[in-house]
Amino acid sequence: MAKRHLILLPTLITLFFVGDHFTGAQDDSTNIRVNVDLVQLNVAVTDSKGNYVSGLGPENFAITEDKIPERIATFEEGNEPARQVLQPGANASPGKPAAAPSPQSTAKSNSPVVPAKAVVKSSSAIVGEDAATLPAQITGANVFVLFDTSNYMYRGFVFAQDAITDFVRSLEGANKVAFYSYSRDLSRNTALTSDRSQVLRGVRSTVAGDDAALYNCLLLTVEDAARYTGRKVVVVFSNGPDNASLVPPEDVAELAQSTGTIIYMISTREAQLEPISTAVFERMSKATGGKAYFARNWGDEKKAFAFIQEDLAHLYSLSYYPQPNPSPGWRTITVKLVGKDLQKYHVRTRAGYRLQQAHAAANNSAELESTSVPKEQQAP
Repeated sequence: MAKRHLILLPTLITLFFVGDHFTGAQDDSTNIRVNVDLVQLNVAVTDSKGNYVSGLGPENFAITEDKIPERIATFEEGNEPARQVLQPGANASPGKPAAAPSPQSTAKSNSPVVPAKAVVKSSSAIVGEDAATLPAQITGANVFVLFDTSNYMYRGFVFAQDAITDFVRSLEGANKVAFYSYSRDLSRNTALTSDRSQVLRGVRSTVAGDDAALYNCLLLTVEDAARYTGRKVVVVFSNGPDNASLVPPEDVAELAQSTGTIIYMISTREAQLEPISTAVFERMSKATGGKAYFARNWGDEKKAFAFIQEDLAHLYSLSYYPQPNPSPGWRTITVKLVGKDLQKYHVRTRAGYRLQQAHAAANNSAELESTSVPKEQQAP
């Protein structure tokens, strides 16, 4: 039990990365304080039937953090490039929404793609960047695919590979894609790359293996994703429950929320037949802004991947510089629509983010790597 708690400590540490830079931490002998300079949100807007609403501008969104009004710094819709709204050095006056450089007058609904229950919400913090470079820094998406190669996957292995292959090919809006696989250990088959053929070779090279340590390997995947800015997504294909992890799913979800990483879960009926796994998959994905899909056959697997691709293509990405806020921990974010007839639409976004504190001595991510990942598979 002591070893288990020691390994879980990395989930209490949050470092918000921009490239190879991260916030400076001040050690007062008891904890590490992390200062947030910029917050990025991914927001979905739907009508009462779950159809996506597109064509909105930054003037249509009002953001508050712990009831403190915020001003939008950058804005992006779907796969379009991010554009700067708040100019460098501009006074972010509370209570005044930022004016849009190119306002759009109407909203339109796209064809239904995901069920009305689907929730897409995430938040991440970005630090240390000049406002003039922000649009270039946050544009695009980094997608990490995590494939179950445990002994649960024997019967549907080839069909799952086909579904993942089609999904990778469909990710036109993603800047880069990484492909990982797991059984008892994590294998980083293909590092984050823009070369789709390299990713596809990684998918085809996988073979079925041992027991399933899903949460151990998912935690390491989220940590890898946290090193990047912009939209961060982990898509997990699992064919069964976790039977070998030391890390609980709650810790994985906490880290994903704090780093702004969306987790989507796709699983077959093997996991759905196990009630605990079903509840955990649904709860963890929802907490991070994703969704859990349970496929009855390989055709449903492909549909689930298609739903995720469409979901990512319709997110609005907003960022803002937080006003002074004394809260050292959880900060509640509220996003509302502003404009005629827009209140009838539903806004779906993460409820907030956490400025976490941890003992300075807590640096046990490397221990989890060494206990669950062979050295030849560890990241450089």
